[in-house]
Amino acid sequence: MAEVKKIATRESYGNALAELGKTYPNLVVLDADLAAATKTGIFKKAFPDRHIDCGIAESNMVGIAAGLATTGKIPFVSSFAMFAAGRAFEQVRNSVAYPKLNVKIGATHAGISVGEDGATHQCCEDLALMRTIPGMVVMNPSDDVEAKAAVKAALDHDGPVYIRFGRLAVPVINDRPDYKFELGKGVVLREGKDITLVATGLEVSETLVAAEKLAADGIDAKVINIHTIKPLDEDLIVAAAKETGKVVTIEEHSVIGGLGSAVCDCLCAKAPTPVLKIGVNDTFGESGPAVELLKKYELDSEGIYKKVKAFV
Repeated sequence: MAEVKKIATRESYGNALAELGKTYPNLVVLDADLAAATKTGIFKKAFPDRHIDCGIAESNMVGIAAGLATTGKIPFVSSFAMFAAGRAFEQVRNSVAYPKLNVKIGATHAGISVGEDGATHQCCEDLALMRTIPGMVVMNPSDDVEAKAAVKAALDHDGPVYIRFGRLAVPVINDRPDYKFELGKGVVLREGKDITLVATGLEVSETLVAAEKLAADGIDAKVINIHTIKPLDEDLIVAAAKETGKVVTIEEHSVIGGLGSAVCDCLCAKAPTPVLKIGVNDTFGESGPAVELLKKYELDSEGIYKKVKAFV
């Protein structure tokens, strides 16, 4: 069996920016002294005159991006999720979203898979923070293919966008001819009648493996990839809930305020359904190898399998 190709979505972000920069002369990239880590250094090498290093001053960087947007530029603000969503929250809210400016936020190193950087840098609250901002589009791609498509979709969208990227290399699962990315639309990766598994980001590939383990036990799980947290594909979620009767959400994010909360908000109003939220519980992360942390916090395929089986 051929080895599965793995690429970190932060790499995809840098490569997508460099490629899109060839045909979008108004695309500019801002970074906060992290070009090597966020991979925007790839864009910087290709277009040095359109890359601005703002230093370790994320809030100021967002303000600069807002100003650039008023001149017709399409700025991509780049930093770790903890700083892009956390430290600069006020500027994102008031300087970008409130005036509806065309600023894109590329947030890398999200979730506990940041690994050895530890709890202070493992942002598991960013999706919740960004979801609350009026008019903000929130995306969390699952692999290299989807990450590149998300960057292009953000570029085409008129208005503020937040995209979450990871540090850990993850399996490429969308490299197929029929794959289509559409902003605000979920993707059914596996049909099933017993339960619906709704996953986002790096948890999508883990959920697919968990679904195979469930199948071996006679549990037929439908798997949905939600790459756009906001706007959520409510029609798909409601239809799946009615079809299977139970829903599980899986995310490398707090169970408070992220994908699970978005799905529960939807189903509570349109199709009350039992829901299990799998994610980081009301706790901080810790320092350690990314793969081991996913295992410890039961966000790997085995952890997902055990929790879903108990829920069914």
